Amino acid sequence: MEAIAADANQKKQFLLDQRYLKMAMVWAQNSYCKRRQVGALLVKDKMIISDGYNGTPSGFENNCEDENNKTFPYVLHAEANAITKVAKSNNSSDGATLYVTSSPCLECAKLIIQAGIKRVVFYDNYHLADGIQLLEKANIEVVQVHLDS
Repeated sequence: MEAIAADANQKKQFLLDQRYLKMAMVWAQNSYCKRRQVGALLVKDKMIISDGYNGTPSGFENNCEDENNKTFPYVLHAEANAITKVAKSNNSSDGATLYVTSSPCLECAKLIIQAGIKRVVFYDNYHLADGIQLLEKANIEVVQVHLDS
């Protein structure tokens, strides 16, 4: 009986993960970046407490790439935007789940650890795996979810 309940809970969590990832994909469309648009949602107790997408810092021109299509070094990743946004609110990311359309880079992984995020769910892989490796070393649950069409 417990195995059936656990299986039902896993299926329910998987469906929630898919829904939040789909929402993060929609949120990514707010990005002005041309090369790659990434979205992130921070969820705690089934409530979205923050959101973010990759882009320039507040007050900067919404231009992410130079004339050679190289991303400017000051462009923020979606995860960093979501984490810094929650830091300015009355919410806490401690124990939250981060849904992000692309796996976190090493720098974002450091922020995730420091923000107390306990679970990261992502759709596609960033070109480097060092962020995922660091999260796993910090005992943060990392899950890649494929979406239905």
